[in-house]
Amino acid sequence: MTGTRGGFGRIVAMGVGLALALLLLAAKEASAGKYAVAQCGWYVGADASWADTTGGAKFRPDAYCVPAGGGDPFDGSHLKSFTRDGAATVSGTRFGRWRWSAPPGTGITQVRGTWWHTLHDGFEQRLGVDPGNGGFEIFGDAGATDVAPRDFVAGFAAPKAAFEDRLLCAKAESKSCSLDPGSWSALRALTITVEDDSAPAAAIGGELAAGGWRRGTQSLAFWGSDLGSGVRFSETGLDGARVGLTEHACAMASIGGEWRATQMLPCLTTVSGAQAIATTGFSDGPHVLTHCAIDFAGNAGCAAARTVLIDNNPPAHPRNLALAGGEGWRRANDFDLGWANPDQGAASPIAGASWRIVGPAGFDTGVRFAPGRDLGALNDLGLPGPGAYTLQIWLRDEAGNEAPLSALSMPLWLDNVAPGVAFAVDSSPGIPETIRADVSDTHSGPAAGTIYYRSVGTQQWTELATKLQPGSSPDTAALVAHLPDLAPGSYLFRADAADAAGNTASTSRRADGTEMAIRKTPPPPVVKAPTPAKAKTRIFARLRWGGSFGSELTVPFGVDAVLSGRLVRADGAGLPGCQLRVVSRPSHGALVPTRVDTVNSGPRGGFSLDLGPGPSRRVTVSYRGDAALEESRRPSLALRVRGGISLRVSPLKLKVGQAVRLGGRVRTLGAPVPRRGKLVAIQYYERATRRWRPILVTRSDHGGRFHAHYRFRYVTGTASIRLRATALSEDGWPYASGASRAVTVRVTG
Repeated sequence: MTGTRGGFGRIVAMGVGLALALLLLAAKEASAGKYAVAQCGWYVGADASWADTTGGAKFRPDAYCVPAGGGDPFDGSHLKSFTRDGAATVSGTRFGRWRWSAPPGTGITQVRGTWWHTLHDGFEQRLGVDPGNGGFEIFGDAGATDVAPRDFVAGFAAPKAAFEDRLLCAKAESKSCSLDPGSWSALRALTITVEDDSAPAAAIGGELAAGGWRRGTQSLAFWGSDLGSGVRFSETGLDGARVGLTEHACAMASIGGEWRATQMLPCLTTVSGAQAIATTGFSDGPHVLTHCAIDFAGNAGCAAARTVLIDNNPPAHPRNLALAGGEGWRRANDFDLGWANPDQGAASPIAGASWRIVGPAGFDTGVRFAPGRDLGALNDLGLPGPGAYTLQIWLRDEAGNEAPLSALSMPLWLDNVAPGVAFAVDSSPGIPETIRADVSDTHSGPAAGTIYYRSVGTQQWTELATKLQPGSSPDTAALVAHLPDLAPGSYLFRADAADAAGNTASTSRRADGTEMAIRKTPPPPVVKAPTPAKAKTRIFARLRWGGSFGSELTVPFGVDAVLSGRLVRADGAGLPGCQLRVVSRPSHGALVPTRVDTVNSGPRGGFSLDLGPGPSRRVTVSYRGDAALEESRRPSLALRVRGGISLRVSPLKLKVGQAVRLGGRVRTLGAPVPRRGKLVAIQYYERATRRWRPILVTRSDHGGRFHAHYRFRYVTGTASIRLRATALSEDGWPYASGASRAVTVRVTG
């Protein structure tokens, strides 16, 4: 550069030497962060101060760094120092200067830019740095006019406190430089590299850092501070994965594909804020929480790592739910419930149980919560009055997770009201063949009873063989007893009745309030012709299906069992051509009526009858006898029919943590679905014990359809699990327990 006294050459040589020293320093201190500051170019202004050592009398500044948009970003841009017009001279060593100061805790390691100047009578443009003691170390100077913008670069082994551009009267202090003609110096397109080797400080608080079990989206409060370039990012991680990032406001611009600061201190030195951290993507259990503040130079400072407990999955349903004293109607209004809690593994412990009781007339306790770590019982539950109620129960963990849809149901049946009982009013004359007392009970229903009689004048009651016959509804029944051959006289009667809960009642009066008494007068003497003796008869009978037979037989749903047998004399000889009466009484809860059939014995006294499909029933066979043969009766045979049920499972392949959907239908041939729905158990096959074990119990709707889902949690590896649905036996359901076809589900851990 002509007329610069070799200044530009010195700048280039110094730049190469300092750049090499800077690379060597970086190799030794690779951990130090750096950032570039763009000044006066690229539509960026200048973060510099200007000063005049003459007090403003001899020099003046001029700055134009941001031209109109859309054009050349360097068109006309400059930072200049001028000598003032109208002043004659300025003393030697005086100058005007532009100064860029590094933020506290940082230092300048390189300056790159463009300079040009017009210089007369001893004026020089000098580029230099302040090492930190207020001095001025020159790395470039020019003493002659050169108005062509020239590039310069200089690097420094040790970071510098400031960079200055001076327009200087380079003569001795005792001499002066002429200001006519005027001189000036100019800069633009500066890139100042700043070294920042101090890491920020970071701290956290808020929900996620407060301890305890956490779920869902949690708030995290954070704070950061930095002595240097300021905080640019606040970053939060869980187990090394970024879950929160906050970018703070910084003075910067994208230049050549990189972000450069537009101020020497680009970012705030203290920041704070909050982040919403989603925990749902992490497994249940402990996780490591980290939070770091990153400054503009890329230095990171982190708060101490913390352990965070995460649980986003509700517990499974209670295991082995049972009512103390068993299910069924009871008189005492006190219910105790117990269960076993599922294994939570790494998840949060059980914190308690949510429960709800619903019942007649819209009764609903609403959802209530019983707290207690690993709670396994609810005691002293009471009902508002007699009736059939249902308790629903599900679990809540310490993270607050619960799934009402996983609730198990338990019937609570209370009947503390005695049944009503009264003898039927019979206006027919004479001694009746049977005595009848009507029993009513609104809740548990009539269950048993006995009719007694005694002769007037005695205190000893005699029990009659009494049958409980169902009434027109489940709430009514009748006690019926055949009168024995009473001796003439007056007799009083008493009826004792009990309901299914064990409440009892007793009466000796008819429904109209009159005392139940009869009088038998002596009959006139009758001379009877001798009756020839009749031959005794005997009935042999059994049930059979497939290869099974006996007086008690259990068959699949929808099959046709066969009654077979033989009518014989006492000596074993078969009785052919005799008509037998077969009565099939369906079990309680069936809609089909009692079936009465007749069948004739064969040549050797044998008989056979197809009973047809239907619910469970009791079958009796009787022969009325004739003039030569006595009547006979076979004790009732028990035909038990297994319930019919189907099962659908989807999907058949799944992973641990996924839920399988279960559905199917209970078949209801000849039987209505119970009012509360049919009780259905979903079971799995346990190979170790070769037994079917329940995993959940549900109820069907009134059409017999049921739906449920189950989530596999603790399977490792790959397991093939056989599932089936079982229609459980229960009061009022005229079928024995019956299971569906097994379905195999493949679960991968």
